[in-house]
This record gives sequence, structure tokens and C-alpha cells, in this order.
Amino acid sequence: MTGSKLIEKLNGGLAWELRAMALYSHYSAYVKGINRLHLKPFFDEEATESATHANMVRVAIVKLGGVAVTDRDQTEIVHTTDYKVMLGEALKTEQKAAAGYEEVLALIKDDDEMYDSIEQIYFQELRSVEEVTQLL
Repeated sequence: MTGSKLIEKLNGGLAWELRAMALYSHYSAYVKGINRLHLKPFFDEEATESATHANMVRVAIVKLGGVAVTDRDQTEIVHTTDYKVMLGEALKTEQKAAAGYEEVLALIKDDDEMYDSIEQIYFQELRSVEEVTQLL
């Protein structure tokens, strides 16, 4: 695979992280009732994690000589106040992110630092999948 394919996949991951930031910030504002007590901090933490991941991916794109996207992935963010729907959407988001980073890892050759950085993101996404699954 070429460096351009890796940049393309990384840009897909970056766009997805920008979407995740919007999704989690939105749900943090809209979660209601007793579930707000534990889900608002969870959603806020996930938004922050997505921002961190976006920065790490952006650095990798620049290192490869690519141009990082600035727009989020256009996959719809479902507007709801139903915490179960929010968690279902969060699970889909985390599963898609984990799958995307797994594909990225397969493309990284001869750059241990980048591999380690993306692998950290991948493992955090897998942990998020587990955490959201337990919340459901």
C-alpha cells in the first residue's frame, strides 16, 4: 500500500474523530434525568478523548506529508434525549472507529513511533466499545 492510501485512511479516522467530538458534546448537553449524573461526565470525557485522538492522527498525517481534513465525517448524528439511543449511537461510533484504526495499523510500515501512537488510539477505542457495551 502506498503512503497516499495511509493518509486517506488517517484522514477518514480524523473526520470520524471530529464527528465523535460533535456527537459526544451534543449528547452531553441533551442527556436528561437521573442518567445525566453519570452519562454527562462520560460523554464529556469521550469528547475530550476524541479531540486528543484527532490531534494524534493529524500529527501522523502531517508527518507523512499529507493535508489533514478539517470537516467531520458526514454520518448523521441522531438527535435524541433518550439515553439508550445515545448509547447505541455511541457504540456504533466506537465500533467504527476501532475498525478504522485496525485498518490503519495494517498500513503502517517502518515507523514504530506512528504505529505505537495509532495502536494506543486503537486500544482506547476497544476499551470504549467495552465500556459503552456495559452501560447498555
